[in-house]
Amino acid sequence: MNKNVLFINFGGLGDEILFLPAIISFKKEFPDSKITLALEKRSSEITELTSLIDNLICVQKNKSGMLKLLLKMRKKKFDCVISSGSNKLISVLLFLSGIKSRTGFDTGFLSRFLLTNAVKLDKSQYAVKMYHELASPYTSIVTSLPEFNKIEKQTKKQNTILIHPGVSQKSIKQGVVKTITPKEWAELIKYLAQSGKEIILAGGIEDKETLSIIKSNLPNGLKYKDLSAENLSLKQLAETISSAETFVCSDSAPLHIAIGVNTKTYVFFGATDYKKLIPQPGSAIPLVNDYPCPIRPCLWERRSQSCKKLGCLKFDLKSIAQKILSK
Repeated sequence: MNKNVLFINFGGLGDEILFLPAIISFKKEFPDSKITLALEKRSSEITELTSLIDNLICVQKNKSGMLKLLLKMRKKKFDCVISSGSNKLISVLLFLSGIKSRTGFDTGFLSRFLLTNAVKLDKSQYAVKMYHELASPYTSIVTSLPEFNKIEKQTKKQNTILIHPGVSQKSIKQGVVKTITPKEWAELIKYLAQSGKEIILAGGIEDKETLSIIKSNLPNGLKYKDLSAENLSLKQLAETISSAETFVCSDSAPLHIAIGVNTKTYVFFGATDYKKLIPQPGSAIPLVNDYPCPIRPCLWERRSQSCKKLGCLKFDLKSIAQKILSK
C-alpha cells in the first residue's frame, strides 16, 4: 500500500517549494514509499533542495503533454496519485490513469464522483497549508514550512544584507510585474549601503539584464559583494540565503527558500496577496504600500496581467531602507 506514489503539481519553482511540505509529511508517514513528481521542466531544480523525490516526470502543459503523462501514469502502475490544481479536468485525468487511490481538490460534482479523495480547496490560506491538505487523507503529520534536506544550514554572517531582485522570466513574458524597477533596486541598495552593512548582490542567468541595470546605477565607489557572476546553483543560492543575516527579495522562488531556511526576509509585494505566499507570523516581512486600489490584491484573483498604473509598487525607498535597518 502506498509504495509507489505519484504527486502532480504544475507551476514555477516557487510552487514546487510550497508543495514540498505535503510530500514531506507523506514520506514521514510512509518512509519506504517511492516518490515520483510530475511537474513542468522549468521547476525540475527542486531536486537540488530535497532527496525525497526519487523520480521526475517533466510535463508540457498542452494536450500532447497531458496524453503522454496519462500513458506514463498507466504504465508505471502507481499505488496512489495526489494532484494539485483547480482545473475540473484533473479528476478525469486521474480517473483515466487507472490508479486505485486518487486524491485531488474538490472542484465540483465530477471530482467527487471520480476521485477517491476530493479535498476541500481553500485558496484564501497560506499556499503551503492549501497544498498540504492533499496529504491529510493519508497522514495526520503536519509539515508547516518547506524543509530542504540537501541544504546545510550556514552560520549567520553578522551585518550582511543579501539582495536578490529577480523574478521568473515566464512572469515577465506574461506581462506580470511583481517587483520594483532595477533603478529603484539600485536606489534601495544605495540607502542600505550607507548604514555600513555588507551588501551582497545575487541573481541567476535569467536576471542578467536586471542586474546589469542595477549595477550601472549604483554610485561609483559603493562597496558591495557581487555573487551574480558566479552562476550559483540553486543549492548554493539556498545556502547563501541561509548564511545571510537579512535577505531582501522579490515575490519569487528565493522568498520561499528563505522561509524554509529561516532567514529574516523583506519581500516586495504589489498586486499579489502576501497572506497566501508567506506564513503569518513568520520570518518573512511583506513590504506593501497603501495605494488605494479598490480591487487589490488583483493579480490571479481578478486579472492575469499587471495593470499599467502599478501604483501598488510605488515605494518611498528611503523609508523602506529604514524599516529594513531598524529590525
